[in-house]
Amino acid sequence: MTDPHPTRRDLLKPVQLIGFAFIAAAFAGVITLVTMGFFQTLTGDQRAHVIVVALIVAGIAFIVTLVGIALLILAVDPAEMSKPVDRPVLMRKDDRPADPDTGAPRP
Repeated sequence: MTDPHPTRRDLLKPVQLIGFAFIAAAFAGVITLVTMGFFQTLTGDQRAHVIVVALIVAGIAFIVTLVGIALLILAVDPAEMSKPVDRPVLMRKDDRPADPDTGAPRP
């Protein structure tokens, strides 16, 4: 059975973060190929140029995504990595979620 309160370490697995960066890079590369007309009638030299530009754009997207994720991870306190997450991460500790039936704060 899955744990109802995953830890932050479970939420920030490096393989998943690198996978997300790879997906962002692949998306940027495909969009570059489509917008530069790779799937239309082009000569061999033009196709090679489009592929080079798409690979450059994909590499830039991969690196920018990794750096952005790394900077976001730096915002997490390492001491809180093993604590369970049982509320929204950005909610203040003194805020209590409202009861959906009455709208009043829960005790």
